[in-house]
Amino acid sequence: MADVVFFDLDGTLVDHRGAVWEAIGRIVRAAPDATISSEELVALWWALEARHMREYLAGQCSFAEHHRRRARSFLPALGEPVPERPDLLDAWIAERYLPVFEDSWRCYPDVRPCLEALKRLPRGPRLAVLTNGDPGQQRAKLARFGLLDYFEAVLTPAELGAAKPVAYADACRWMRTDPVRAVNVGDMLESDVNAAALAGLTGIWLDRGIDFVTGGPSPAADETVLRIERLTDLPGHL
Repeated sequence: MADVVFFDLDGTLVDHRGAVWEAIGRIVRAAPDATISSEELVALWWALEARHMREYLAGQCSFAEHHRRRARSFLPALGEPVPERPDLLDAWIAERYLPVFEDSWRCYPDVRPCLEALKRLPRGPRLAVLTNGDPGQQRAKLARFGLLDYFEAVLTPAELGAAKPVAYADACRWMRTDPVRAVNVGDMLESDVNAAALAGLTGIWLDRGIDFVTGGPSPAADETVLRIERLTDLPGHL
């Protein structure tokens, strides 16, 4: 039996992609002066999210600034002026994006049954969330769905000083366990599974049938990858 099971959050416990689609879809539908098509606007937002999130995780900007950078690049395509003052960019994010995004958070239906099953295991593993997201926002998601009490820790770059994949070793030290006794479960094949394995953990791929970044079909994986289609399949693999 594993000593610790780490869970990714976005795309694993909470449907981040669906929430982004709701928020950006509403903004795009209310943009009569957009300079590109609706499909191109959505694709642009995803590209900007990936780019500026990498900058945040690399310590090049704050979480608030990564939002500002995204808005600065997105607003011209939306056909809207770009405010020069940071507080006005913050206001755009706070008023136009975050309310719909946060209201659209959805917990996957297999999450609570999985956590309850793990809790019932004799000498079951300790559980933690390991996520690259903003600590306040990620804890708010877990609190929204009553999931915080299932986890011994919620670990982000703020606690560990590094993002995944570097954070795997730090997370194991935080949880006082050896990587060979730790499991990481996530929906992203490279960063949640292959990178965890390189750090000495057992990576288990939660294949929800969609690529988190592109929205296309899941990537191909070789037969050595431990793969599940539902979190409720996880206890049987431990």
